Amino acid sequence: MPNKRYPFIVFDWDGTLMDSTAGIALAIQEAARDMGLPVPTREAASHVIGLGLQDSLRGAVPSLPVERYKDFVELYRKHFHTQQEEMVLFEGVPEMLEELRSREHRLAVATGKSRRGLDHALQVTGLGAYFASSRCADETNSKPHPAMLLELMQESGHQPRDLLMIGDTSHDLGMAKAAGVDAVAVGYGAHPLASLGAWQPRASVNNVEELRQWLTKNA
Repeated sequence: MPNKRYPFIVFDWDGTLMDSTAGIALAIQEAARDMGLPVPTREAASHVIGLGLQDSLRGAVPSLPVERYKDFVELYRKHFHTQQEEMVLFEGVPEMLEELRSREHRLAVATGKSRRGLDHALQVTGLGAYFASSRCADETNSKPHPAMLLELMQESGHQPRDLLMIGDTSHDLGMAKAAGVDAVAVGYGAHPLASLGAWQPRASVNNVEELRQWLTKNA
């Protein structure tokens, strides 16, 4: 195999590999409505996707008392699970991952999901075999803190120059910048592509096929 620019590629999950941002935002809104809280806008609910639990709740429902976080999470999960079967991988994701694996890239996931949530998603999508490692928000510091990427690099023995982070939010790109690694912004997830340019990603793409083509030429 020729030398690879990025032997280690880390993906965000929701909004990058799985088309789940609308469902997550709706579940946040419905949980807020059930609790009689001000219902966040779709934009506000989408903005917190990718953060850890407490950061998400502080951002989406700031009037929620900390002692009621557990109640909110139970309602959120109820609404999320009613929509989960409708959440699918973005078109072309399995083929892109297979191509990267055939080129012997090491692949990983860094996500705001819980470990239980990611393990379930990997199982139902059949993508678990593609990823050598992963980090979830309930295991370490939440994005945009660099801990997820730093831990993944330590675990794999890679250096920042080896790693490429791919994500759809400012949380993903902020994490990459804090960890000193390159990033690619995808514009089909939770945050609009125009808002991600401030993080100076190496590339910005509009769909999975554009991402696959960029990776083929540059990774």
